[in-house]
Amino acid sequence: IAKKISQKENADQTIVELAALLHDIADWKFNDGDESAGPRQVAAWLNKNGVDPGLVDEVCEIISTLSYKGANVATPMRTIEGKIVQDADRLDAIGAVGIARAFAYGGNKNRLMYHPDEAPTMHENFDHYKNNKGHTINHFYEKLLLLKDRMNTQSAKNLAEQRHLFMENYLNRFYKEWNGDV
Repeated sequence: IAKKISQKENADQTIVELAALLHDIADWKFNDGDESAGPRQVAAWLNKNGVDPGLVDEVCEIISTLSYKGANVATPMRTIEGKIVQDADRLDAIGAVGIARAFAYGGNKNRLMYHPDEAPTMHENFDHYKNNKGHTINHFYEKLLLLKDRMNTQSAKNLAEQRHLFMENYLNRFYKEWNGDV
Protein backbone atom coordinates (compact mmCIF):
# COMPACT_ATOMS: atom_id res chain seq x y z
CA ILE A 1 0.00 0.00 0.00
CA ALA A 2 2.83 2.40 0.88
CA LYS A 3 4.45 1.87 -2.51
CA LYS A 4 1.15 2.44 -4.32
CA ILE A 5 0.47 5.68 -2.41
CA SER A 6 4.04 6.95 -2.79
CA GLN A 7 3.83 6.67 -6.57
CA LYS A 8 0.72 8.87 -6.57
CA GLU A 9 2.18 11.34 -4.07
CA ASN A 10 5.61 11.71 -5.74
CA ALA A 11 7.65 10.65 -2.70
CA ASP A 12 11.12 9.14 -2.27
CA GLN A 13 10.51 5.44 -2.95
CA THR A 14 13.59 4.26 -1.07
CA ILE A 15 12.63 5.98 2.17
CA VAL A 16 9.01 4.85 1.90
CA GLU A 17 9.86 1.23 1.13
CA LEU A 18 12.50 0.90 3.85
CA ALA A 19 10.28 2.49 6.52
CA ALA A 20 7.24 0.47 5.43
CA LEU A 21 9.12 -2.83 5.42
CA LEU A 22 10.99 -2.25 8.68
CA HIS A 23 8.54 -0.29 10.85
CA ASP A 24 7.24 -3.29 12.80
CA ILE A 25 10.68 -4.68 13.64
CA ALA A 26 10.73 -4.93 17.43
CA ASP A 27 7.32 -3.26 17.80
CA TRP A 28 6.72 -1.97 21.34
CA LYS A 29 3.64 -4.23 21.67
CA PHE A 30 5.92 -7.26 21.58
CA ASN A 31 8.87 -5.74 23.47
CA ASP A 32 7.45 -4.98 26.91
CA GLY A 33 6.36 -1.50 25.83
CA ASP A 34 9.86 -0.37 24.79
CA GLU A 35 9.17 2.28 22.13
CA SER A 36 12.85 2.67 21.28
CA ALA A 37 13.48 -1.01 20.47
CA GLY A 38 12.28 -0.80 16.86
CA PRO A 39 14.13 2.33 15.72
CA ARG A 40 17.25 1.18 17.56
CA GLN A 41 17.30 -2.25 15.90
CA VAL A 42 16.45 -0.84 12.48
CA ALA A 43 19.26 1.74 12.73
CA ALA A 44 21.75 -0.95 13.74
CA TRP A 45 20.73 -3.18 10.83
CA LEU A 46 20.75 -0.37 8.25
CA ASN A 47 24.13 0.91 9.48
CA LYS A 48 25.57 -2.62 9.41
CA ASN A 49 24.47 -2.89 5.79
CA GLY A 50 26.13 0.36 4.74
CA VAL A 51 23.04 2.50 4.26
CA ASP A 52 23.71 6.25 4.06
CA PRO A 53 23.46 7.81 7.56
CA GLY A 54 21.01 10.47 6.33
CA LEU A 55 18.71 7.78 4.97
CA VAL A 56 18.99 5.84 8.24
CA ASP A 57 17.94 8.98 10.14
CA GLU A 58 14.94 9.58 7.83
CA VAL A 59 13.73 5.98 8.13
CA CYS A 60 14.18 5.87 11.91
CA GLU A 61 12.39 9.20 12.39
CA ILE A 62 9.39 7.79 10.53
CA ILE A 63 9.44 4.57 12.54
CA SER A 64 9.69 6.35 15.89
CA THR A 65 6.77 8.69 15.09
CA LEU A 66 4.54 6.29 13.15
CA SER A 67 2.46 4.46 15.75
CA TYR A 68 -0.99 5.33 16.95
CA LYS A 69 -0.68 6.55 20.53
CA GLY A 70 -4.28 7.09 21.62
CA ALA A 71 -7.52 8.76 20.57
CA ASN A 72 -6.49 12.15 21.94
CA VAL A 73 -2.80 12.01 21.00
CA ALA A 74 -1.55 13.63 17.79
CA THR A 75 1.19 11.88 15.80
CA PRO A 76 2.10 14.34 13.03
CA MET A 77 4.65 13.41 10.39
CA ARG A 78 7.21 15.91 9.14
CA THR A 79 7.75 14.50 5.63
CA ILE A 80 5.55 13.24 2.81
CA GLU A 81 7.34 9.89 3.11
CA GLY A 82 6.39 9.67 6.78
CA LYS A 83 2.80 10.61 6.01
CA ILE A 84 2.61 7.89 3.37
CA VAL A 85 4.03 5.15 5.60
CA GLN A 86 1.75 6.23 8.44
CA ASP A 87 -1.24 6.14 6.08
CA ALA A 88 -0.30 2.66 4.82
CA ASP A 89 0.09 1.41 8.39
CA ARG A 90 -3.31 2.82 9.29
CA LEU A 91 -4.91 1.34 6.18
CA ASP A 92 -3.51 -2.07 7.15
CA ALA A 93 -5.29 -1.71 10.50
CA ILE A 94 -8.77 -1.17 9.02
CA GLY A 95 -11.08 -3.10 6.73
CA ALA A 96 -11.37 -6.89 6.47
CA VAL A 97 -7.71 -7.59 7.19
CA GLY A 98 -7.72 -5.07 10.01
CA ILE A 99 -10.66 -6.84 11.64
CA ALA A 100 -8.84 -10.17 11.40
CA ARG A 101 -5.69 -8.63 12.87
CA ALA A 102 -7.61 -7.07 15.76
CA PHE A 103 -9.16 -10.38 16.79
CA ALA A 104 -5.90 -12.28 16.29
CA TYR A 105 -4.05 -9.81 18.54
CA GLY A 106 -6.84 -9.82 21.13
CA GLY A 107 -6.81 -13.61 21.21
CA ASN A 108 -3.03 -13.68 21.51
CA LYS A 109 -3.28 -11.35 24.51
CA ASN A 110 -6.17 -13.37 26.04
CA ARG A 111 -8.56 -10.45 25.76
CA LEU A 112 -12.31 -10.81 25.66
CA MET A 113 -13.89 -10.54 22.24
CA TYR A 114 -16.66 -8.35 23.65
CA HIS A 115 -18.28 -7.37 26.92
CA PRO A 116 -21.41 -5.20 26.68
CA ASP A 117 -20.80 -3.58 30.08
CA GLU A 118 -17.31 -2.26 29.25
CA ALA A 119 -17.35 1.08 27.44
CA PRO A 120 -14.51 2.25 25.18
CA THR A 121 -11.84 4.56 26.58
CA MET A 122 -10.54 7.57 24.68
CA HIS A 123 -6.91 7.54 25.76
CA GLU A 124 -5.34 10.84 26.75
CA ASN A 125 -1.74 9.69 26.42
CA PHE A 126 0.39 6.89 25.04
CA ASP A 127 0.98 5.18 28.40
CA HIS A 128 -2.77 4.99 28.98
CA TYR A 129 -3.26 3.56 25.46
CA LYS A 130 -0.54 0.93 25.63
CA ASN A 131 -1.61 -0.24 29.10
CA ASN A 132 -5.24 -0.67 28.07
CA LYS A 133 -6.54 -4.23 28.40
CA GLY A 134 -10.03 -3.70 27.00
CA HIS A 135 -11.93 -6.13 24.81
CA THR A 136 -11.43 -6.29 21.05
CA ILE A 137 -14.71 -4.65 20.03
CA ASN A 138 -13.77 -1.60 22.12
CA HIS A 139 -10.57 -1.37 20.06
CA PHE A 140 -12.72 -0.47 17.05
CA TYR A 141 -14.00 2.62 18.88
CA GLU A 142 -10.72 3.47 20.61
CA LYS A 143 -8.66 3.32 17.40
CA LEU A 144 -9.87 1.62 14.22
CA LEU A 145 -12.95 3.75 13.52
CA LEU A 146 -10.92 6.92 14.16
CA LEU A 147 -8.26 6.20 11.55
CA LYS A 148 -10.27 7.21 8.47
CA ASP A 149 -10.23 10.83 9.61
CA ARG A 150 -6.53 10.74 10.44
CA MET A 151 -5.24 9.89 6.98
CA ASN A 152 -2.62 12.32 5.69
CA THR A 153 -2.83 11.94 1.91
CA GLN A 154 -5.80 12.13 -0.43
CA SER A 155 -4.89 8.72 -1.86
CA ALA A 156 -5.19 7.14 1.59
CA LYS A 157 -8.37 9.04 2.42
CA ASN A 158 -10.00 7.55 -0.67
CA LEU A 159 -8.90 4.00 0.25
CA ALA A 160 -9.95 4.45 3.88
CA GLU A 161 -13.58 5.27 3.02
CA GLN A 162 -14.44 1.75 1.83
CA ARG A 163 -12.53 0.04 4.61
CA HIS A 164 -14.23 2.19 7.23
CA LEU A 165 -17.66 1.39 5.82
CA PHE A 166 -16.81 -2.32 5.88
CA MET A 167 -15.95 -2.09 9.60
CA GLU A 168 -19.20 -0.24 10.37
CA ASN A 169 -21.18 -2.92 8.55
CA TYR A 170 -19.23 -5.63 10.35
CA LEU A 171 -20.00 -4.10 13.77
CA ASN A 172 -23.70 -3.79 12.94
CA ARG A 173 -23.79 -7.47 12.01
CA PHE A 174 -21.69 -8.43 15.04
CA TYR A 175 -24.16 -6.80 17.46
CA LYS A 176 -27.13 -8.42 15.72
CA GLU A 177 -25.56 -11.85 16.02
CA TRP A 178 -24.38 -11.20 19.60
CA ASN A 179 -27.92 -10.27 20.58
CA GLY A 180 -29.42 -13.24 18.74
CA ASP A 181 -31.27 -11.05 16.24
CA VAL A 182 -30.09 -12.97 13.14
